[in-house]
Parts: sequence; structure tokens; C-alpha cells
Amino acid sequence: MYKSKRYTEEFKIEAVKQVTERNYPVAEVAERLGVSGHSIYSWIKRYANPVPVSAHTDLQQDEIRQLKAELRRVTEERDILKKAAAYFAKLSE
Repeated sequence: MYKSKRYTEEFKIEAVKQVTERNYPVAEVAERLGVSGHSIYSWIKRYANPVPVSAHTDLQQDEIRQLKAELRRVTEERDILKKAAAYFAKLSE
């Protein structure tokens, strides 16, 4: 099925980037490059840079901050719409 062949470190790193950074499926990358999925997985273990915990936490904090701001905005919009509905309900009485 696949030839037993040695690949350069650059080749392996580029294959890993296609999976980890560009989010291509392992099977697709393996087929396109003519290597086994097992090889891709072992290269990922070896070459993939894990996201530092602090960077991951910072990303989560940014997302939480954005979500809180959006929640505030949506809550204000809802309150305005409630008041408008009550106002127009009084007018129609």
C-alpha cells in the first residue's frame, strides 16, 4: 500500500502543519502525500507544538470577555424591546 521511505524533517513538519494549523483531516493529508495515517499521527506527536497553558487561558479569558460584552448588549436590547412592547400595549387599550 505505502512504500517504506524516509522523509525529511521539513516534509514531516509541513504535513503536521496541514493537520494542526489548517485543520485538514489526517486521512486526507496522508493520502495526498502518499504516507500512512500512522506516520502522520506519530509526526504530530513529535512535531506538533502544544499550546502553552497560559496562552490557552488567555484565549479563554478573551472569549469570556467578548461573550460577556455581547450578553450585556443583548440584555439591553431585550429590556428596550420589553419597554417598547409595554408602551404600545398601553396605547392599544
